[in-house]
Amino acid sequence: MNNLLDPALLFFILGVTAGALRSNLEIPQPIAKFLSLYLLMALGLKGGFALSSSGFSATVAVSLLAALTMAALVPMLGYAFLRRHVGRFDAAAIAASYGSVSAVTFVTAMQSLESQGLAPGGHMAAAMVVMESPAVIFAVLVANSLRQRQAATAHVLPGTGAASLAGWGGGHASTPIGKILHESFTDGAQLLLLGAMAIGYFSGDAGKAVMQPFAGDLFKGMLAFFLLDMGLLVARHFGSARQSSPVLLAYAVLAPLVHASLALLLAALVGMPAGDAALLMVLSASASYIVVPAVLRNAIPEANPSLYFGLSLGVTFPLNLMVGIPLYTWAARTVL
Repeated sequence: MNNLLDPALLFFILGVTAGALRSNLEIPQPIAKFLSLYLLMALGLKGGFALSSSGFSATVAVSLLAALTMAALVPMLGYAFLRRHVGRFDAAAIAASYGSVSAVTFVTAMQSLESQGLAPGGHMAAAMVVMESPAVIFAVLVANSLRQRQAATAHVLPGTGAASLAGWGGGHASTPIGKILHESFTDGAQLLLLGAMAIGYFSGDAGKAVMQPFAGDLFKGMLAFFLLDMGLLVARHFGSARQSSPVLLAYAVLAPLVHASLALLLAALVGMPAGDAALLMVLSASASYIVVPAVLRNAIPEANPSLYFGLSLGVTFPLNLMVGIPLYTWAARTVL
């Protein structure tokens, strides 16, 4: 209940309400972009300062390994289920979105955990970066395999010797994995987060004192402003989410709970602290609606963007923000 009364979350609900009422309230795009970059920069600095104080340890290594494990497991499970209900290109794209992570959900969860005295380690910001790309790479490998299979089953036109590709999407060339890796690791948001984390780590306590007014005091207000814009964006994509099949809607609601449960089990097995475990659950349950859709639009053009974007933003994101974060926090506290 306390999470629902958090001012930042209430501004998100205000944005959803304003969008549903078709209000002319809007945040100019340049300001929304600035707010996104600010949150990533502040988050990176916070993580770097915390990591500077704690140092690298076995706990850090275990947490990063657990994050990498979940990043590989979630898209494989998602594709195995979804390919029975939608086209395989769409299944790969949706699995990539749900196998990757939402930075906004992560930032909101960090703020919520800190306010409850359950501050996670600074290395969890690096865990978020680790979990960004494996799902995209998996989806691109699947898409390339599907295209090659379509090319192999193409029939030869009589008397011409020319191959005619059979199947939707067969005319698209395979996407080089190197290109996807380059796009993933040189993405501006990723570089800013990692760079700010490195700056926080090397500047230590002195840097923390200097940057406190910027990265600490302003953070909550900036997050509230950004979530207001996210609420408006979610309201605009309710329509595309509602048009999805009941199976996909059920997946958007239930899959995050399954992924979070698997993350909690893994966290318990490796002995992660409750704060780190809660964030691993949040990351595993979240879905990307910014970085991954931008990559998939070019890497898997055969997939329908309204499916993977509409489900992640219109259904999973608001559910995680309003219900998921407090649920995952409670579960981590109870089990660990």
